[in-house]
Amino acid sequence: MIDTNSGIVGWVVDLMEALVAPGIGLAIALENLFPPLPSEVFLPLAGFAAARGELSVVAAIAWTTLGSLVGALVLYGIGAALGRDRLRALVDRMPLVQLRDVDRAEAWFARHGAKAVFLGRMVPIVRSLISVPAGVERMRPVLFAALTAAGSLIWNTAFVLAGYLLGENWHVVEQYAGIASKAVLVVLVLAVLGFVGQRLARRGRPQAEPPTERLPVVRPQRHR
Repeated sequence: MIDTNSGIVGWVVDLMEALVAPGIGLAIALENLFPPLPSEVFLPLAGFAAARGELSVVAAIAWTTLGSLVGALVLYGIGAALGRDRLRALVDRMPLVQLRDVDRAEAWFARHGAKAVFLGRMVPIVRSLISVPAGVERMRPVLFAALTAAGSLIWNTAFVLAGYLLGENWHVVEQYAGIASKAVLVVLVLAVLGFVGQRLARRGRPQAEPPTERLPVVRPQRHR
């Protein structure tokens, strides 16, 4: 269980208590910008605050969704400022990563970008990361904002209502959601390690020599 009374998490919780509804929105915006901040703590806590009468459930959901959208738009702006050319230049200097990997990622995002942004809002860690490639690929801002708001509304509503219904036991949500977050992190780390291992193995293989071109055999002509 995460300690809500110490460190930066404690500071954000104090901010939520001081500013109430706007503070809850600001907490979720910060969580989008800094994924280690746990939304599985802030969202149920917002629901618990609504259960205590500090704000309405509608206000809690509205402010947290607004905070999600603001944080996502900031990351989208970072991705747009980076742009494809700068990204390709960075990748070109990176070991083990090749420009064709960027081409594949761009092709994948062109086919599945809308679904990735919408569904990614409901996956821990990915919910923050997905905004950057959307900015790099210059997804239409209105479409990005609509998909982000819709996905965030579903995620935030589920967690806020869970905190509201559980009341004093709101931290139970954080325990189970924390397990899911760790599982996603493990999958991402394993995927990165698998990618790196595959590239290192490829580098270790001896390069096949190009086939030598065989010259036609010229047979001496017999004189009759």
